[in-house]
Amino acid sequence: MCGDRCFANARASGIMSTYSVRWMPGVNREQAFFTFHGKVDKVGQRRMIMDYTIQNEHMSVTAETFGAQLKSVKKDGREVLWQRDTAYWRDSAPNLFPYIARLYGGEYTFEGKTYSMKIHGFLKYRELELVKKTEDSMTFELRADEETLQQYPWKFVCRVIYTLKGNTLSSVTEIVNQDDRTMYFGAGGHPGFFVPMEEGLAFEDYYLELPEAENPVKIGFTETCFRNGDNKPYELAPGKRIMLRHDLFDHDAVVLQNAGHTVKIGSDKGEKALIVRWDHEYVGFWHKPGTDAPYVCVEPWGSLPARDGLTEDFASQPDLTALEAGGTYDVGWSVEVL
Repeated sequence: MCGDRCFANARASGIMSTYSVRWMPGVNREQAFFTFHGKVDKVGQRRMIMDYTIQNEHMSVTAETFGAQLKSVKKDGREVLWQRDTAYWRDSAPNLFPYIARLYGGEYTFEGKTYSMKIHGFLKYRELELVKKTEDSMTFELRADEETLQQYPWKFVCRVIYTLKGNTLSSVTEIVNQDDRTMYFGAGGHPGFFVPMEEGLAFEDYYLELPEAENPVKIGFTETCFRNGDNKPYELAPGKRIMLRHDLFDHDAVVLQNAGHTVKIGSDKGEKALIVRWDHEYVGFWHKPGTDAPYVCVEPWGSLPARDGLTEDFASQPDLTALEAGGTYDVGWSVEVL
């Protein structure tokens, strides 16, 4: 009934025990099953995806090797991370590199050559290797290869590092430039969190509180989500809050500059809350437009999407990070579960 099956057994010495994965043609990612941390994605490619968990007295965090994406963040057994209901959004917390959001026409140039890349870069579509794991931390790694060089002409190492300390999970993206020239990139995060967080409360009972915001500016976008230069002051409600409502995202993400580096997601009617902190220049808030999606994404962005009508040259796009040959750059965000 399942057709040919491919059985794989492997041992990751020093990291985990033997696992087994069964491959079945025609079974999609959501239907694929695994035993002892094994899973298969894009079955036609026979790709194995592994899940790894770190924990402490109160927190438990699981991430998968596909994109090093978080799958679960729990405090005392309560899930706070969005759980990939495909009716709204099939991801939960993608890592973004080497570009954030959209390129005009899906293309950019560098040194006279044109390259193509999907939305949010290629990291979220790649399998990373777990290179280090302790009880409360884990490090995933992607190195440049033939596939990345076709989209992005630099040799690099990208590491995603998760660490638990008390009630806080931190996520750090570390980039090492192994090329002999300056590399240009954007790096960021896209975690989604359940809202509402407590039974009996509604989405509209919650707020985004930005205590460090000083004259925040909303980045202007076209209807197709490219920058149009129409940046405007963004007025916050009393208490430096954005009061949540679903139609806030009808035109896609609300992306702010000068918003500080901290947001609290909470409700005056409830006790449970989250505090997200980030190092990045910009922050976006989003859920699937035109829906009643029960989550909010907090998107720390190190750079912005392409300008409308312009095929960006990476060497001249002003908001991209420029990392010298041999250099190392790290940027991160964290979530404290209250």
